[in-house]
Amino acid sequence: MDASGKSKAGPAFWKTKTLAEMSDAEWESLCDGCAKCCLEKLLYEDTGEIDYTNVACRLLDIKTCRCTNYGERQRFVPDCVQLTADNIFQLKWMPSTCAYRLISEGKDMPDWHPLVSGDPNSVHKAQASVRGRVVTEADAGDLDNHIVKWPE
Repeated sequence: MDASGKSKAGPAFWKTKTLAEMSDAEWESLCDGCAKCCLEKLLYEDTGEIDYTNVACRLLDIKTCRCTNYGERQRFVPDCVQLTADNIFQLKWMPSTCAYRLISEGKDMPDWHPLVSGDPNSVHKAQASVRGRVVTEADAGDLDNHIVKWPE
């Protein structure tokens, strides 16, 4: 596949299908592994503002940027939001680089996205992931002391 998202079989699925039309495998492959959505966030209900922190969800492996129990994540972390084609528009806290968000907005994915680059580590090489920039919940303490701007 080249940078334009074309393969020998034709245009890439994310350029021809809506999020709702994708198979489960296609849907899951859109995740670039950045883990920005797995950071603890402070949502201020009175203003609607969101502050990102550098504190990772307790299920996030901060070295691989993958959930350690993806299939049962909501059982262990009830606040974990299951992303769907229907709710992506309401999740204003999703990072601006997120493929789900970009596709829902009719935009292209960045060149470093593994589906575009063909390299599963390209998200880390481009420094677009949380790798090396986060702490665990156990090491965090007060979230107010961990507010960061870099996820956006």
